[in-house]
Amino acid sequence: MPKPQKSASDSLLLQADVLVLGGGPSAAWAAVAAAESGAKVVLADKGYLGTSGATAPSNTGTWCVPPGDNRHAVVERRWQRTGELADPRWMLRCVDTAYRNLLRLSEWGYPFPSEDDGRLYIANLRGPDYMRFMRRRVLLAGVTVLDHHPALELLSDGDAIVGAAGVARQIGQDWRVDANAVVLATGGCAFRERILGASGLTGDGYLMAAEAGASLSGMEFTGKYTLAPYGSSLNKGLPFRWASFHREDGTPIVGPTGEPLRNGIGDREEEVARALIDGPVYARLDQAEPALQGWLRQGQPNCFVPYDRAGIDPFGELFPITLRAEGTVRGTGGIDIVSDDCATGVPGLYVAGDAASREIMTGAVSGGGAVNSSWALASGWWAGKGASTHARRRTGKAFRSAVQSLGQAGLRPASSPRADISAGEVIEAVRNEVTPLDKNFFRTGEGLEKSGERLGSVWRDVRDHLQGEGLDRVRTREAASIAAAGRWSVAAALHRTESRGMHRRSDQPGKSAAFAHRLVITGVDAFRIAGAPERLAELVS
Repeated sequence: MPKPQKSASDSLLLQADVLVLGGGPSAAWAAVAAAESGAKVVLADKGYLGTSGATAPSNTGTWCVPPGDNRHAVVERRWQRTGELADPRWMLRCVDTAYRNLLRLSEWGYPFPSEDDGRLYIANLRGPDYMRFMRRRVLLAGVTVLDHHPALELLSDGDAIVGAAGVARQIGQDWRVDANAVVLATGGCAFRERILGASGLTGDGYLMAAEAGASLSGMEFTGKYTLAPYGSSLNKGLPFRWASFHREDGTPIVGPTGEPLRNGIGDREEEVARALIDGPVYARLDQAEPALQGWLRQGQPNCFVPYDRAGIDPFGELFPITLRAEGTVRGTGGIDIVSDDCATGVPGLYVAGDAASREIMTGAVSGGGAVNSSWALASGWWAGKGASTHARRRTGKAFRSAVQSLGQAGLRPASSPRADISAGEVIEAVRNEVTPLDKNFFRTGEGLEKSGERLGSVWRDVRDHLQGEGLDRVRTREAASIAAAGRWSVAAALHRTESRGMHRRSDQPGKSAAFAHRLVITGVDAFRIAGAPERLAELVS
């Protein structure tokens, strides 16, 4: 196990073969995979491993596909829904690795429920139990876990990534981990939207990777929204499959065929979004029969907490609703993957989970819970194995003196710091461009151009003048990451002059064969957008 040291400035210094940044399922799987490969592993998370991220508070299914010839048919059916951007080879790899890791969970003693015939039902994971179990497994593997230790930046020796640095929230102490490889499993970017488990999902890994020279893809696919009771963070849309929708005066909202709008899931979300742009919308879960009502309450108990607290019977009473933007968490964008071991193209830097682009898995549509859950199981494993292999190939002195700190915006302003530019104002300015329904659910070239101009101005202020001290650096760095993610998202959406999946251009309503490929963004301040070549190589061990 790595032994901590103290520098003259009383910073915490650790040395490891592999450093994993993040605290969700992909981070846990990466840490276990690296440790089982013989690597000394440190895991650092801005929260608490086991409660961080969107999985911990959720009841999530997996894309559970047993071995057999039927796998190809299952993957083909799913591929047909991805807007032609997913890669069937990666989809097959994912279902195979995820299935093996679900079996590993069973072998390790995870308490899967049993079906009526006595077989274990391994397709579902209860978020709190799953992540508590994975924390124990990480610790059992000998991983050093640093809870509440947000990373602020990556470190480079000029040839490769050799660690990261950050600050310990609870004691205000700086830390640095010197490592031969780093796995970014920091999650997606929710743009500070109030959705379950997303308070720490600010795109930190995106900015750190881009500063190191990595690319991103799929950033235009941030148009996924989920229905929620108004004022609630409970972005669980399943019960709305049995809902009817009404205006504030109780008048039913009609769909495109003139019939009352029912079932707010899938394509019907567009009709609900249009109605919400016009004014308040109310719902009632009156399409659910009594037996189904009981099943919903039993199977999705947390979905009914907001109603119970407010004293509302959602099956019999109207209640106000909203659509919650889900950014890249249930979008598909993230750090581009260049090889089977989830390498980023920057030596020593790997990526897993929602920090990675999931276009190769889900294309232009959301991976929802199931596909994203299996992706975390698989990509974490691949990244951990890849990072440990890279670490074995490199030798380096602990606490190298010739190390470059790569963090810029929010840490080291390009010009003089200004007190009148706050992290909170930056985040709110970005949210004003990337979360409103009339700007992001329904997009136009003109609207995207205006948003791009505003976000460009925000970014220049962040780049030149935003700076934090001590623990405030966490907040300023999050603001910089959100601002960067917003710019990339809007720029990619403007570049993709078509509608595909969750990217809806009102001025370009059809799909274009010219855009049946991924868009890759490279750069932070001045960035370029290009079509992605098919360069995903087989891992050569």
